[in-house]
Amino acid sequence: MAALDQPPAHLAFRDVTCVRGGRALFAGLTFTLAAGEAALVTGPNGIGKSSLLRIAAGLLAPASGAVEAARCALMADAAALDGGLRLSDALAFWAALDGVPDSARRVTDALAATGLAALAAVPVRLLSTGQRRRAVLARVVASGAPLWLLDEPANGLDKASLALLESLIAAHRTRGGVAVVATHTAISVPDARTIAL
Repeated sequence: MAALDQPPAHLAFRDVTCVRGGRALFAGLTFTLAAGEAALVTGPNGIGKSSLLRIAAGLLAPASGAVEAARCALMADAAALDGGLRLSDALAFWAALDGVPDSARRVTDALAATGLAALAAVPVRLLSTGQRRRAVLARVVASGAPLWLLDEPANGLDKASLALLESLIAAHRTRGGVAVVATHTAISVPDARTIAL
């Protein structure tokens, strides 16, 4: 995979409060992640892990506080890939939308990195659950974004695919990227900061 071609990766929360449905999920959250760093966001269901990622992605405004983030790619529960398109075309759509330079090569590289190259011509709707999860991960990889926001990325992955996920996160960090992983599943992310909600 290519080196990051963006300003230095970073994410900073400064005294951030998240309110959903009239209830404060977390308050006064402050942390900073610099290039090469990672965080594991932990806590029970409904505590605000996904909301934290949505705030980091700019999809949800904090009730108070400030967020500063590099360009990001979000791996959420929903695949957001057009089921009627071939996998390579579905990824190319997002790469074009993200304004990724040399998007065709990045999509090809991302398919190879996630073990999906042989399925490039298969319609997304025909992929298994695990293949769809890896396809969403391929979208993140192809984005070239310095900041990866991964919401329960291990859901639906077998042991080999989990190892692949861990190696992709490690490689992203080695290239100067930042990863924030919200998870219930044990994922090996060495030296990651824990953000317990």
